[in-house]
Amino acid sequence: MLLIPAIDLKDGQCVRLKQGVMEDATVFSDDPVKVAVHWRDQGARRLHLVDLNGAFAGKPKNLAVIRDILAEVGEDLPVQLGGGIRDLDTIDAYLGMGLKYVIIGTAAVKNPGFLHDACDAFPGQVIVGLDAKDGMVAIDGWAKITQHNVIDLAKRFEDYGVASVIYTDIGRDGMLNGVNIEATVKLAQALTIPVIASGGLTNLDDIKQLCAVEGEGIEGAITGRAIYEGSIDFAQAQNLADELSV
Repeated sequence: MLLIPAIDLKDGQCVRLKQGVMEDATVFSDDPVKVAVHWRDQGARRLHLVDLNGAFAGKPKNLAVIRDILAEVGEDLPVQLGGGIRDLDTIDAYLGMGLKYVIIGTAAVKNPGFLHDACDAFPGQVIVGLDAKDGMVAIDGWAKITQHNVIDLAKRFEDYGVASVIYTDIGRDGMLNGVNIEATVKLAQALTIPVIASGGLTNLDDIKQLCAVEGEGIEGAITGRAIYEGSIDFAQAQNLADELSV
């Protein structure tokens, strides 16, 4: 079970949002490269980056700091990035910088043809990010709940060739009130590709619960606020996950 530290980038800083609200951002560091190095040194085996400005603008907005992070840690561990990825040229540029995986979210739902093309052009390097509330997919920074059932859409995207699915329960993201284990397992059971849990990871009990269902197809969990506010010690948590992994 991979525990994947999240570095959310806004205006070149490392921040965390509550339930995706840009105005409700807590700044944890003005040096995201230093943060990336810290998580690598704590034993992280993958990093999760989000270009928050890019997600809202629909194009990359934190390129300089992303490039610096990749230059510093990209050879040591895989880095995945979402936010503002809307065309194949952007994907090509990011992968050329050393990024391992791109994450396509809203654009996958609005323009599935783009996701299909991306999977064809960059096999094994495209992850789809599905955010849902009560089983229905949300888009546009969670501002709009669609009529798409998350399992149905994930199965469709699996057929396109996505490498994995990041599943976020938007009712729990940034709130430190536990992972929606039941919904995550239900999605993982419906797919043959791995699922990465996101949203709500709070303490070691959450780690234990996730490890108990890892065999259902849950590859890892993204953690943000918990490791920045100290309710989870990252190195301790990853060690525990390694001990419990099936």
